[in-house]
Amino acid sequence: MNQLLFKKVDNSPLILFRIFFGSLMLIESWGAILTGWVHSTFIKPSYLFSFIGFELFQILQGPYMYVHYIIMGIFGLGIALGYRYKLSSTLFFLFWSTTYFLQKTEYNNHYYLIVLISFLMIFFPANAQISLDVKHKRTESVNYYHYWVQLLLMVQVFIVYTYASFAKLYPDWLSGNFISIIFSNSAHWYEKHMNWEPFINLLGNHHFHLFTAYSGILFDLLMFPALLWKRTRLLAFFAAIGFHLFNSITLHIGIFPYFALAFSLFFFERKNIHHKFLRRKPYFETEHETNLPKNAKLIQAFVIVFISIQVLLPIRHYFMKGPVLWNETGHRLSWRMMLRSRTGNCNFYIKLNNQLEIVNFSDYLSKEQINDFQSKPDMIWQFAQHLKQHYLKQGKQIEVYADCQISVNRGPWYPFINSQVNLADEKWNYWGTQSWILDAPQDFK
Repeated sequence: MNQLLFKKVDNSPLILFRIFFGSLMLIESWGAILTGWVHSTFIKPSYLFSFIGFELFQILQGPYMYVHYIIMGIFGLGIALGYRYKLSSTLFFLFWSTTYFLQKTEYNNHYYLIVLISFLMIFFPANAQISLDVKHKRTESVNYYHYWVQLLLMVQVFIVYTYASFAKLYPDWLSGNFISIIFSNSAHWYEKHMNWEPFINLLGNHHFHLFTAYSGILFDLLMFPALLWKRTRLLAFFAAIGFHLFNSITLHIGIFPYFALAFSLFFFERKNIHHKFLRRKPYFETEHETNLPKNAKLIQAFVIVFISIQVLLPIRHYFMKGPVLWNETGHRLSWRMMLRSRTGNCNFYIKLNNQLEIVNFSDYLSKEQINDFQSKPDMIWQFAQHLKQHYLKQGKQIEVYADCQISVNRGPWYPFINSQVNLADEKWNYWGTQSWILDAPQDFK
């Protein structure tokens, strides 16, 4: 293990990755303000669906979030420039994680990946070259790092792609049905904004849906080994460019395609990266050269714990009752990316003084929140708790009942919530399926 983790290798990929990562985080942070995303997500709603257990973060909701994202972009710039790198990377991780756990109406697995990578970057010596820290002599200029740095990043990439591939092995993906749903949404956007007829027709072609579905599975499954093998590396890289650019055009998923391409730096030969980009003196590796740092055992433990969590967390739904596509238990933080479309239709009832009153969602939630929360069990429960607290502030004790149906991938509508259960008195089960979610119907595929 020591020979693997503490072998010295040239640090060119990490230095370039730091610059790309910091620059993309700057663009993502300030772009979220300029596009109006911060306003619609954090300022316009009067209530935010935070991750359960992170409700305290809601004190940040409101105009302050503009300041939050401006400062976060500055920290991204600090990472790119290597300026007080440890401080910049630590604060960026804290600021980004706060915004991630603060709301989930705009939930995205890509944002979770940034949480993980920004956390790892705190511990990486990514400012050892081409940085203001080196220029101002706050850190020593070094042209190598220990291999555990690269190992963690590559294992994380492998987990993301491999789990995403296996998650696609279910009927609605294999039949092209789900692809047709997301492409129909994209086609509608292009009809409205560009009216590019050949591309719109392509998005509506069933054979293209099937091609996209199966090529997506193969891409996720084979990309990592293809980048590792020298003979297929260049082909895999160009395939990745095509794949991610197509996703960027059709799905409008922000910086992620370019963020994902940045990981390719760790698969190419370092001497080529050095020659083409850095033009500095490279580190010439000698076979089996290792240099055990004083905290070697701590690093070993960190690597083992981090990888173990990343391997086990995404598959936790296999140990819980019911299919994840039905009850959503274990869906988040599991690399089930762009995998299903859920639609809900709910009526909430408040029982006060033995009188039932139907809830008007628009009195409490934004249009985007109303469209999203009705199919997600955690958000349904949170809204019931929000109603309970709202009335408690008025000195009133209420019961909350929900009559909900859901449709997955535009399939049949099924009853989803036990409408006889008072959700206001239910506790959230962190370790399994909620008892008030009805079992999946026998014909649910």
